[in-house]
Amino acid sequence: MATIVRIVGVALWTLALAVTPAVAQELKLGYVNSERVLRDSAPAKAAQAKLEAEFGRRERELNDLRNRLKSAADRFEKDAPALPETEKTRRQRELVDQERDLQRKQREFQEDLNQRKNEELAAVVERANRVIRQIFETEKYDAILQEVVFAGPRVDITDKVIRALNAPAK
Repeated sequence: MATIVRIVGVALWTLALAVTPAVAQELKLGYVNSERVLRDSAPAKAAQAKLEAEFGRRERELNDLRNRLKSAADRFEKDAPALPETEKTRRQRELVDQERDLQRKQREFQEDLNQRKNEELAAVVERANRVIRQIFETEKYDAILQEVVFAGPRVDITDKVIRALNAPAK
């Protein structure tokens, strides 16, 4: 009885190995490198330029404020030995208040920037997903993957997705 089970098992295993290449040959897979799409496509670059235009002025203001605070701290360190104690305390308090104000403004800037970046990124991802779905349907893919450990050039359709995203809207 055990011999028959062994023979049937070997026969099934051999059959599975013979069928697997035929099934794998018919399977149409694609891979999209999301990072490249979000870095190299025209909509992603446009979103980045939009963010830079929107937040560039605030970033320059923060840099100016940071430089003024550093200059004031340097002046204080230079002047501190000659200052009366009350003046030294007053100027230290001013520096601490200015530093706290700068940190608050930097935090608000970063929060606003992150929120807008997420909004712009979501719009690009949504558009990219529509393009990927269109490619999936028109070219009859069985699966298109975005996160894989390795993918060969034969299944990598990232350039096709980027070209479709870069094409003018019809």
